[in-house]
Amino acid sequence: MPAQPGDDESEFNAFHGLDIAHQLELWGNRDRCPTLAEAAVFWRGSEYEERQAFLAYLDGAVVGRGTLTLPLRENTTTAGVDVIVAAPFRRRGFGSAILGVVEELARGRGRISLDGYCEEPLGPATERARLLEAKSGTGGVPLDSASTLFALHHGYSLEQVETNSTLPFPVGEEILRELEAEAVQRAAGYSVIAWQDRCPDQLVDVFARLKSLMSTEVPIAGLGWEGEDWDAARVRQEESAWRAGGVDPVVAVARHDATGELAAYTVLTHRAALPAVIYQEDTLVAPGHRGHRLGMLVKVANLRRARDLWPDATSVMTWNANENRHMLAINNALGFKPSGFEGEWQKRLG
Repeated sequence: MPAQPGDDESEFNAFHGLDIAHQLELWGNRDRCPTLAEAAVFWRGSEYEERQAFLAYLDGAVVGRGTLTLPLRENTTTAGVDVIVAAPFRRRGFGSAILGVVEELARGRGRISLDGYCEEPLGPATERARLLEAKSGTGGVPLDSASTLFALHHGYSLEQVETNSTLPFPVGEEILRELEAEAVQRAAGYSVIAWQDRCPDQLVDVFARLKSLMSTEVPIAGLGWEGEDWDAARVRQEESAWRAGGVDPVVAVARHDATGELAAYTVLTHRAALPAVIYQEDTLVAPGHRGHRLGMLVKVANLRRARDLWPDATSVMTWNANENRHMLAINNALGFKPSGFEGEWQKRLG
C-alpha cells in the first residue's frame, strides 16, 4: 500500500525504518542514510520528479518496501526502482512481488527503461569474491551477493560501478595549502566564489547553466540518460528542498574573470541531525576550462569552509564512477580512501 509522507505518519516512519535497518545491517552505521526529515521532503516529489513509496504487509506486519521514481521533464521513458525486504521475511518471494508491482506501475506510465542501485561495503569477503564486471569495463560487483543474484534473476544488467570513498575530516591545513598552491599556479585568471544555503541572485542563471552540464559531462556508461535542463527556478527548488529537509549546503565555484563564466563548482552538504558526516555532492569542471586544476581549487576552498562551519564532522563521503579517473585522482590526493561501491543496474522492458 502507498506510504507517502503526510498520508500516515506511522506508515512513513515504518517505511523509513526499513531503510535505517538496511543501512545498519549493511554498514553498521547510518552514515549513508537520509534523516527522517530529509526523506519526508524527498518522497513528496517535485515538479521535476514524481516519487512513489510503498509498504508491503503480511498479516499486519511490514515485510518490505518498494519505491518508484519517475522523471517528469527529461528522461521520461525511464524510471528508478528500489526494493528492501525486512530480514525476517527474506527468501520467501516478497522482494520479487514488490519489484513486480513497481515494474508494472512503471510500465503503465510508459517507462521502458528501469534503473536500480545496489551498494556493498569493502571488506575481506568482497575482496576475495568473484566479480561480475560492469558493461562500462571498469569495476564489478560480487557475483554471489544477494543483491547481484536478485538483479540478474529479474533481468537487470550491470551497466556501471561507482566507488564510495571516505575522507577523514578535517583535512590537515598543510595538505590543503600544498594542494591549493599547486592548483593556483595553473588557475591564473580564475577566482573562487563561495556561498552557503542560497546562490546569489546575480549568479543563479550562470550557475544553472553549469549545473546542466553535470548530467552530460560525467560518465554514465550505457545508461543512456538525457541531459537535464537547469534554470534559476530549478536551482531554487533544490535549495528549498534541502532547507526543508534540514540539509545545509556549501558551494564553491571558479569564475573565469575575463568572461564572467562559471567554470567549475563543487557542493558539500551536512545534516545537523547526523553531524559526523559530510556528503561531497556534485563536482564539475566545464569542458572549455579543464586543465587548470579548477576541480582541486574549488574542493580545497569548500573543505576549508566546511571545517569552520561543521566542527563536529569527522568524515566526508563521496561517490564517483570508476571510469572517472580524473576526479578519483583529485579525491585520492585529498586523502579519500575507498570504503564501498555501488552497482548501477538497468533493465529494458520489452
